[in-house]
Amino acid sequence: MIDGRGGQHPTPCGDSTRPMHAVVLAAGQGTRMRPLSASIPKPMLPVADRPLVAHTLDAAVDAGATELTLVVGYESEVVESHFGDSYRGVPLRYAHQTERAGTADAVAAAREHIDGPFAVLNGDNLYDADAIRKLFETAPAVCAIEVEEPSNYGVLSVDDGALTGVVEKPDEPPTSLANAGAYAFPAEAAGWLDVPASDRGERELTDVLARVIDAYDVSPVRCERWLDVGRPWELLAANEWKLGECERRIDGEVADDATLRGSVVVEAGAMVRSGAVIEGPTMVRAGASVGPNAHVRGATLLEEDATVGHAVEIKNSVLSRGATVPHLSYVGDSVLGRDVNFGAGTTVANLRHDDANVRVTVKGDRVDTGRRKFGVVVGDGAKTGIDTTLNAGVTLGTNARTEPGETVRRDRT
Repeated sequence: MIDGRGGQHPTPCGDSTRPMHAVVLAAGQGTRMRPLSASIPKPMLPVADRPLVAHTLDAAVDAGATELTLVVGYESEVVESHFGDSYRGVPLRYAHQTERAGTADAVAAAREHIDGPFAVLNGDNLYDADAIRKLFETAPAVCAIEVEEPSNYGVLSVDDGALTGVVEKPDEPPTSLANAGAYAFPAEAAGWLDVPASDRGERELTDVLARVIDAYDVSPVRCERWLDVGRPWELLAANEWKLGECERRIDGEVADDATLRGSVVVEAGAMVRSGAVIEGPTMVRAGASVGPNAHVRGATLLEEDATVGHAVEIKNSVLSRGATVPHLSYVGDSVLGRDVNFGAGTTVANLRHDDANVRVTVKGDRVDTGRRKFGVVVGDGAKTGIDTTLNAGVTLGTNARTEPGETVRRDRT
Protein backbone atom coordinates (compact mmCIF):
# COMPACT_ATOMS: atom_id res chain seq x y z
CA MET A 1 0.00 0.00 0.00
CA ILE A 2 1.28 3.45 -0.91
CA ASP A 3 -0.12 6.18 1.30
CA GLY A 4 0.63 9.75 2.23
CA ARG A 5 1.48 10.51 5.85
CA GLY A 6 -0.71 13.57 6.00
CA GLY A 7 0.40 16.86 7.52
CA GLN A 8 0.54 20.36 6.06
CA HIS A 9 1.20 20.30 2.34
CA PRO A 10 2.26 23.13 0.06
CA THR A 11 -0.31 24.46 -2.37
CA PRO A 12 -0.25 22.85 -5.84
CA CYS A 13 2.54 24.04 -8.11
CA GLY A 14 0.29 23.99 -11.19
CA ASP A 15 0.07 27.08 -13.37
CA SER A 16 -1.13 26.91 -16.98
CA THR A 17 1.40 29.62 -17.98
CA ARG A 18 4.45 27.78 -16.59
CA PRO A 19 6.69 25.72 -18.85
CA MET A 20 6.08 22.00 -18.57
CA HIS A 21 8.47 19.30 -19.70
CA ALA A 22 6.69 16.14 -20.87
CA VAL A 23 8.51 12.81 -20.58
CA VAL A 24 6.90 10.11 -22.74
CA LEU A 25 7.80 6.49 -22.01
CA ALA A 26 8.32 4.45 -25.19
CA ALA A 27 11.13 1.98 -24.42
CA GLY A 28 9.31 -1.32 -23.97
CA GLN A 29 9.38 -4.33 -26.28
CA GLY A 30 5.61 -4.79 -26.34
CA THR A 31 5.78 -8.56 -25.91
CA ARG A 32 2.00 -8.84 -25.40
CA MET A 33 1.55 -7.27 -28.82
CA ARG A 34 3.62 -9.93 -30.61
CA PRO A 35 3.92 -10.76 -33.45
CA LEU A 36 2.99 -7.20 -34.48
CA SER A 37 5.87 -5.78 -32.43
CA ALA A 38 8.46 -8.35 -33.50
CA SER A 39 10.45 -5.80 -35.50
CA ILE A 40 8.79 -2.48 -34.69
CA PRO A 41 8.37 -0.85 -31.27
CA LYS A 42 4.82 -1.08 -29.99
CA PRO A 43 4.52 2.74 -29.70
CA MET A 44 5.19 2.93 -33.47
CA LEU A 45 2.27 0.72 -34.46
CA PRO A 46 -0.31 2.53 -36.60
CA VAL A 47 -3.29 4.37 -35.13
CA ALA A 48 -5.11 6.32 -37.85
CA ASP A 49 -2.59 8.52 -39.69
CA ARG A 50 0.29 8.37 -37.21
CA PRO A 51 2.09 6.06 -34.79
CA LEU A 52 0.48 5.30 -31.44
CA VAL A 53 3.04 7.36 -29.51
CA ALA A 54 2.36 10.41 -31.69
CA HIS A 55 -1.11 10.67 -30.17
CA THR A 56 0.52 10.90 -26.73
CA LEU A 57 2.89 13.58 -28.00
CA ASP A 58 -0.10 15.43 -29.46
CA ALA A 59 -1.86 15.36 -26.09
CA ALA A 60 1.25 16.79 -24.41
CA VAL A 61 1.74 19.54 -27.00
CA ASP A 62 -1.95 20.48 -26.96
CA ALA A 63 -1.74 20.72 -23.16
CA GLY A 64 1.11 23.23 -23.41
CA ALA A 65 4.31 21.17 -23.20
CA THR A 66 7.31 23.33 -24.06
CA GLU A 67 9.82 20.46 -24.12
CA LEU A 68 9.47 16.77 -24.95
CA THR A 69 11.65 13.81 -24.08
CA LEU A 70 10.98 10.36 -25.49
CA VAL A 71 12.42 7.53 -23.42
CA VAL A 72 13.38 4.86 -25.95
CA GLY A 73 14.97 1.42 -25.85
CA TYR A 74 13.74 -1.42 -28.05
CA GLU A 75 14.32 -0.58 -31.75
CA SER A 76 15.06 3.01 -30.70
CA GLU A 77 16.39 3.97 -34.12
CA VAL A 78 12.92 3.46 -35.60
CA VAL A 79 11.50 6.05 -33.21
CA GLU A 80 14.32 8.54 -33.59
CA SER A 81 14.42 8.42 -37.38
CA HIS A 82 10.66 8.98 -37.56
CA PHE A 83 10.39 11.96 -35.21
CA GLY A 84 13.73 13.76 -35.50
CA ASP A 85 14.56 16.61 -33.14
CA SER A 86 11.19 18.33 -32.84
CA TYR A 87 7.48 17.57 -32.87
CA ARG A 88 4.98 20.18 -34.00
CA GLY A 89 7.56 22.86 -33.32
CA VAL A 90 8.36 21.67 -29.78
CA PRO A 91 11.97 20.55 -29.09
CA LEU A 92 12.23 16.77 -28.80
CA ARG A 93 15.06 14.89 -27.11
CA TYR A 94 15.70 11.20 -26.53
CA ALA A 95 16.74 9.32 -23.42
CA HIS A 96 17.87 5.70 -23.64
CA GLN A 97 16.72 3.19 -21.05
CA THR A 98 19.38 0.52 -21.39
CA GLU A 99 17.82 -1.89 -18.90
CA ARG A 100 14.05 -2.27 -18.53
CA ALA A 101 13.97 -1.82 -14.75
CA GLY A 102 10.61 -0.13 -14.24
CA THR A 103 8.84 3.15 -14.84
CA ALA A 104 10.85 5.16 -12.30
CA ASP A 105 14.02 3.86 -13.95
CA ALA A 106 12.66 4.97 -17.34
CA VAL A 107 12.02 8.52 -16.10
CA ALA A 108 15.44 8.56 -14.42
CA ALA A 109 16.97 7.97 -17.85
CA ALA A 110 15.53 11.37 -18.85
CA ARG A 111 16.57 13.18 -15.66
CA GLU A 112 19.41 15.15 -17.29
CA HIS A 113 16.83 16.84 -19.54
CA ILE A 114 14.44 17.81 -16.74
CA ASP A 115 14.71 21.29 -15.24
CA GLY A 116 11.47 22.25 -13.56
CA PRO A 117 7.98 20.74 -13.26
CA PHE A 118 7.48 17.75 -15.51
CA ALA A 119 4.78 15.40 -16.72
CA VAL A 120 5.11 11.68 -17.39
CA LEU A 121 2.89 9.98 -19.96
CA ASN A 122 2.89 6.45 -21.32
CA GLY A 123 3.61 6.26 -25.03
CA ASP A 124 1.32 3.27 -25.46
CA ASN A 125 -1.73 4.92 -23.89
CA LEU A 126 -4.42 7.07 -25.44
CA TYR A 127 -5.66 9.89 -23.22
CA ASP A 128 -8.63 12.19 -23.06
CA ALA A 129 -7.00 15.42 -24.33
CA ASP A 130 -8.98 17.65 -21.95
CA ALA A 131 -7.77 15.60 -18.99
CA ILE A 132 -4.12 16.08 -19.98
CA ARG A 133 -4.67 19.84 -20.22
CA LYS A 134 -6.15 19.86 -16.75
CA LEU A 135 -3.35 17.61 -15.49
CA PHE A 136 -0.78 20.22 -16.56
CA GLU A 137 -2.79 23.08 -15.10
CA THR A 138 -3.36 21.52 -11.67
CA ALA A 139 0.03 19.87 -11.08
CA PRO A 140 0.97 18.00 -9.03
CA ALA A 141 -1.75 15.68 -10.26
CA VAL A 142 -2.51 12.18 -11.51
CA CYS A 143 -5.02 11.12 -14.16
CA ALA A 144 -7.75 8.81 -12.89
CA ILE A 145 -10.39 6.78 -14.71
CA GLU A 146 -13.56 5.16 -13.38
CA VAL A 147 -13.44 1.42 -14.07
CA GLU A 148 -15.85 -1.45 -13.52
CA GLU A 149 -13.24 -3.86 -12.12
CA PRO A 150 -10.72 -1.76 -10.18
CA SER A 151 -8.97 -4.82 -8.74
CA ASN A 152 -7.29 -5.22 -12.15
CA TYR A 153 -5.53 -1.85 -11.80
CA GLY A 154 -3.61 0.41 -9.50
CA VAL A 155 -6.42 2.00 -7.48
CA LEU A 156 -6.37 5.57 -6.13
CA SER A 157 -7.51 6.56 -2.65
CA VAL A 158 -8.96 10.06 -2.35
CA ASP A 159 -9.91 12.12 0.69
CA ASP A 160 -11.58 15.52 0.46
CA GLY A 161 -10.55 15.89 -3.18
CA ALA A 162 -6.86 15.06 -2.63
CA LEU A 163 -5.02 11.89 -3.51
CA THR A 164 -3.93 9.96 -0.42
CA GLY A 165 -2.52 6.75 -1.87
CA VAL A 166 -2.35 4.05 -4.52
CA VAL A 167 -2.62 0.30 -4.07
CA GLU A 168 -1.81 -2.15 -6.86
CA LYS A 169 -4.55 -4.61 -7.86
CA PRO A 170 -6.22 -4.79 -4.42
CA ASP A 171 -8.64 -7.56 -3.45
CA GLU A 172 -10.82 -4.90 -1.81
CA PRO A 173 -10.43 -1.67 -3.83
CA PRO A 174 -10.95 1.52 -1.78
CA THR A 175 -12.48 3.30 -4.80
CA SER A 176 -13.33 2.61 -8.44
CA LEU A 177 -10.69 5.12 -9.61
CA ALA A 178 -7.85 3.50 -11.52
CA ASN A 179 -4.45 5.08 -12.07
CA ALA A 180 -4.35 6.05 -15.77
CA GLY A 181 -0.56 6.38 -15.81
CA ALA A 182 -0.31 10.12 -16.46
CA TYR A 183 1.44 12.27 -13.87
CA ALA A 184 2.36 15.94 -13.40
CA PHE A 185 5.18 16.22 -10.87
CA PRO A 186 6.93 19.13 -9.14
CA ALA A 187 10.56 19.76 -10.06
CA GLU A 188 11.77 18.14 -6.81
CA ALA A 189 10.44 14.75 -7.92
CA ALA A 190 13.28 14.45 -10.44
CA GLY A 191 15.53 13.88 -7.46
CA TRP A 192 13.25 11.23 -5.95
CA LEU A 193 13.43 8.67 -8.77
CA ASP A 194 15.99 6.33 -7.20
CA VAL A 195 13.42 4.28 -5.31
CA PRO A 196 14.12 0.69 -4.21
CA ALA A 197 13.00 -2.17 -6.43
CA SER A 198 9.50 -3.48 -5.79
CA ASP A 199 8.50 -7.10 -5.28
CA ARG A 200 8.40 -7.34 -9.08
CA GLY A 201 12.07 -6.33 -9.20
CA GLU A 202 11.27 -2.96 -10.78
CA ARG A 203 11.62 0.65 -9.67
CA GLU A 204 8.03 1.88 -9.71
CA LEU A 205 6.85 5.40 -10.47
CA THR A 206 4.03 4.92 -7.96
CA ASP A 207 6.70 4.85 -5.23
CA VAL A 208 7.84 8.27 -6.42
CA LEU A 209 4.21 9.35 -6.34
CA ALA A 210 4.06 8.30 -2.67
CA ARG A 211 6.75 10.81 -1.80
CA VAL A 212 5.00 13.54 -3.81
CA ILE A 213 1.79 12.78 -1.89
CA ASP A 214 3.73 13.23 1.36
CA ALA A 215 5.01 16.63 0.29
CA TYR A 216 2.16 18.12 -1.76
CA ASP A 217 -1.57 18.15 -2.22
CA VAL A 218 -1.94 15.93 -5.28
CA SER A 219 -5.11 16.22 -7.34
CA PRO A 220 -6.81 13.32 -9.11
CA VAL A 221 -7.80 14.48 -12.61
CA ARG A 222 -10.70 12.51 -14.07
CA CYS A 223 -10.32 11.11 -17.58
CA GLU A 224 -13.51 10.65 -19.53
CA ARG A 225 -11.71 8.24 -21.82
CA TRP A 226 -8.43 6.32 -21.62
CA LEU A 227 -7.01 3.25 -23.32
CA ASP A 228 -3.96 1.16 -22.49
CA VAL A 229 -2.91 -0.30 -25.86
CA GLY A 230 -1.05 -3.44 -24.87
CA ARG A 231 -2.58 -6.25 -26.93
CA PRO A 232 -3.68 -6.62 -30.57
CA TRP A 233 -7.41 -6.13 -29.96
CA GLU A 234 -6.58 -2.93 -28.08
CA LEU A 235 -4.82 -1.69 -31.21
CA LEU A 236 -8.16 -2.23 -32.95
CA ALA A 237 -9.87 -0.25 -30.18
CA ALA A 238 -7.32 2.56 -30.55
CA ASN A 239 -8.10 2.82 -34.26
CA GLU A 240 -11.82 2.74 -33.57
CA TRP A 241 -11.34 5.71 -31.25
CA LYS A 242 -9.09 7.83 -33.47
CA LEU A 243 -10.70 6.99 -36.81
CA GLY A 244 -14.01 7.97 -35.22
CA GLU A 245 -12.59 11.47 -34.70
CA CYS A 246 -11.52 11.95 -38.34
CA GLU A 247 -13.44 14.25 -40.65
CA ARG A 248 -14.24 13.28 -44.22
CA ARG A 249 -11.46 14.24 -46.64
CA ILE A 250 -11.02 13.08 -50.23
CA ASP A 251 -7.65 14.01 -51.71
CA GLY A 252 -6.88 10.83 -53.66
CA GLU A 253 -8.31 9.38 -56.86
CA VAL A 254 -11.86 8.02 -56.60
CA ALA A 255 -13.69 6.41 -59.54
CA ASP A 256 -16.96 8.06 -60.57
CA ASP A 257 -18.99 4.95 -59.77
CA ALA A 258 -17.35 4.28 -56.39
CA THR A 259 -19.45 5.00 -53.29
CA LEU A 260 -18.08 6.68 -50.16
CA ARG A 261 -20.35 7.05 -47.13
CA GLY A 262 -19.65 8.80 -43.86
CA SER A 263 -16.28 9.90 -42.49
CA VAL A 264 -13.96 8.48 -45.12
CA VAL A 265 -10.42 9.79 -45.63
CA VAL A 266 -8.70 9.07 -48.96
CA GLU A 267 -5.23 10.57 -48.86
CA ALA A 268 -3.42 12.02 -51.85
CA GLY A 269 -1.81 9.17 -53.76
CA ALA A 270 -4.47 6.64 -52.74
CA MET A 271 -6.91 5.11 -55.22
CA VAL A 272 -10.50 3.87 -54.95
CA ARG A 273 -11.43 1.95 -58.08
CA SER A 274 -14.64 1.29 -59.95
CA GLY A 275 -17.55 -0.23 -58.03
CA ALA A 276 -15.88 0.01 -54.61
CA VAL A 277 -17.99 0.89 -51.57
CA ILE A 278 -16.39 2.42 -48.47
CA GLU A 279 -18.40 3.13 -45.33
CA GLY A 280 -16.57 5.10 -42.66
CA PRO A 281 -14.96 5.69 -40.36
CA THR A 282 -12.24 4.50 -42.73
CA MET A 283 -8.84 5.86 -43.73
CA VAL A 284 -7.13 4.96 -47.01
CA ARG A 285 -3.56 6.20 -46.77
CA ALA A 286 -1.20 7.32 -49.54
CA GLY A 287 -0.32 4.57 -51.99
CA ALA A 288 -3.14 2.28 -50.82
CA SER A 289 -5.79 1.03 -53.24
CA VAL A 290 -9.33 -0.32 -52.93
CA GLY A 291 -11.24 -2.29 -55.56
CA PRO A 292 -12.59 -2.79 -58.06
CA ASN A 293 -15.88 -3.95 -56.54
CA ALA A 294 -14.53 -4.13 -52.98
CA HIS A 295 -16.41 -3.33 -49.78
CA VAL A 296 -14.60 -1.64 -46.86
CA ARG A 297 -16.60 -0.79 -43.77
CA GLY A 298 -16.35 -0.04 -40.09
CA ALA A 299 -13.34 1.49 -38.35
CA THR A 300 -10.78 0.34 -40.90
CA LEU A 301 -7.28 1.61 -41.47
CA LEU A 302 -5.53 0.84 -44.76
CA GLU A 303 -1.94 1.96 -44.28
CA GLU A 304 0.43 3.14 -46.98
CA ASP A 305 0.63 0.81 -50.00
CA ALA A 306 -1.98 -1.61 -48.63
CA THR A 307 -4.10 -3.32 -51.29
CA VAL A 308 -7.75 -4.40 -51.13
CA GLY A 309 -8.55 -6.08 -54.42
CA HIS A 310 -11.48 -7.31 -56.48
CA ALA A 311 -14.56 -8.54 -54.57
CA VAL A 312 -12.79 -8.32 -51.18
CA GLU A 313 -14.64 -7.29 -48.02
CA ILE A 314 -12.72 -5.70 -45.15
CA LYS A 315 -14.57 -4.90 -41.94
CA ASN A 316 -13.29 -3.07 -38.85
CA SER A 317 -9.65 -4.02 -39.39
CA VAL A 318 -6.10 -2.70 -39.67
CA LEU A 319 -4.06 -3.51 -42.77
CA SER A 320 -0.51 -2.33 -42.11
CA ARG A 321 1.87 -0.93 -44.69
CA GLY A 322 2.07 -3.08 -47.80
CA ALA A 323 -0.49 -5.65 -46.63
CA THR A 324 -2.33 -7.20 -49.58
CA VAL A 325 -5.72 -8.91 -49.77
CA PRO A 326 -6.00 -9.09 -53.55
CA HIS A 327 -9.18 -10.99 -54.47
CA LEU A 328 -12.30 -12.79 -53.28
CA SER A 329 -11.55 -12.69 -49.56
CA TYR A 330 -13.15 -11.62 -46.27
CA VAL A 331 -11.26 -10.06 -43.36
CA GLY A 332 -13.16 -8.93 -40.27
CA ASP A 333 -12.06 -7.44 -36.92
CA SER A 334 -8.43 -8.33 -37.59
CA VAL A 335 -4.94 -6.84 -37.55
CA LEU A 336 -2.62 -7.62 -40.45
CA GLY A 337 1.06 -6.71 -40.16
CA ARG A 338 3.30 -5.23 -42.80
CA ASP A 339 3.65 -6.95 -46.19
CA VAL A 340 1.15 -9.68 -45.34
CA ASN A 341 -0.28 -11.40 -48.43
CA PHE A 342 -3.57 -13.29 -48.38
CA GLY A 343 -4.12 -15.79 -51.19
CA ALA A 344 -7.35 -15.60 -53.21
CA GLY A 345 -10.38 -16.84 -51.32
CA THR A 346 -8.85 -16.47 -47.83
CA THR A 347 -11.65 -16.18 -45.28
CA VAL A 348 -11.34 -14.97 -41.70
CA ALA A 349 -13.85 -16.14 -39.11
CA ASN A 350 -14.56 -13.48 -36.50
CA LEU A 351 -17.39 -15.04 -34.47
CA ARG A 352 -17.64 -18.18 -32.33
CA HIS A 353 -20.61 -20.48 -32.87
CA ASP A 354 -21.41 -20.36 -29.14
CA ASP A 355 -21.43 -16.52 -29.19
CA ALA A 356 -18.82 -16.42 -26.41
CA ASN A 357 -16.06 -13.82 -26.47
CA VAL A 358 -13.13 -14.67 -28.71
CA ARG A 359 -9.97 -15.71 -26.87
CA VAL A 360 -6.38 -15.17 -28.04
CA THR A 361 -3.10 -16.63 -26.81
CA VAL A 362 -0.87 -13.92 -25.31
CA LYS A 363 2.54 -14.94 -23.95
CA GLY A 364 1.35 -18.52 -23.62
CA ASP A 365 -1.94 -17.77 -21.85
CA ARG A 366 -5.43 -17.85 -23.34
CA VAL A 367 -6.88 -14.39 -22.81
CA ASP A 368 -10.45 -13.17 -23.22
CA THR A 369 -10.46 -10.27 -25.67
CA GLY A 370 -13.76 -8.98 -24.28
CA ARG A 371 -14.98 -8.97 -27.87
CA ARG A 372 -17.74 -11.12 -29.27
CA LYS A 373 -16.28 -10.42 -32.71
CA PHE A 374 -12.56 -10.71 -33.25
CA GLY A 375 -10.72 -12.24 -36.18
CA VAL A 376 -6.99 -12.88 -36.51
CA VAL A 377 -3.60 -11.34 -35.77
CA VAL A 378 -1.07 -11.74 -38.57
CA GLY A 379 2.64 -10.95 -38.27
CA ASP A 380 4.75 -9.14 -40.85
CA GLY A 381 5.42 -11.04 -44.07
CA ALA A 382 2.95 -13.88 -43.44
CA LYS A 383 1.24 -15.47 -46.46
CA THR A 384 -1.83 -17.66 -46.87
CA GLY A 385 -2.46 -20.14 -49.67
CA ILE A 386 -5.61 -19.82 -51.77
CA ASP A 387 -8.89 -20.78 -50.08
CA THR A 388 -7.37 -20.70 -46.58
CA THR A 389 -9.80 -20.41 -43.67
CA LEU A 390 -8.55 -18.78 -40.46
CA ASN A 391 -10.49 -19.43 -37.26
CA ALA A 392 -11.48 -16.64 -34.87
CA GLY A 393 -8.65 -15.82 -32.47
CA VAL A 394 -5.84 -17.41 -34.51
CA THR A 395 -2.41 -15.78 -34.64
CA LEU A 396 -0.04 -16.24 -37.58
CA GLY A 397 3.54 -15.36 -36.68
CA THR A 398 6.05 -13.36 -38.65
CA ASN A 399 6.58 -14.92 -42.11
CA ALA A 400 4.15 -17.79 -41.30
CA ARG A 401 2.67 -19.79 -44.20
CA THR A 402 -0.53 -21.76 -44.82
CA GLU A 403 -1.24 -24.38 -47.46
CA PRO A 404 -3.89 -23.95 -50.19
CA GLY A 405 -7.32 -24.99 -48.92
CA GLU A 406 -6.14 -25.25 -45.30
CA THR A 407 -8.34 -24.56 -42.28
CA VAL A 408 -6.21 -23.06 -39.49
CA ARG A 409 -7.65 -23.55 -36.01
CA ARG A 410 -4.49 -23.06 -33.94
CA ASP A 411 -1.77 -20.43 -33.83
CA ARG A 412 1.10 -20.83 -36.25
CA THR A 413 4.56 -19.41 -35.80
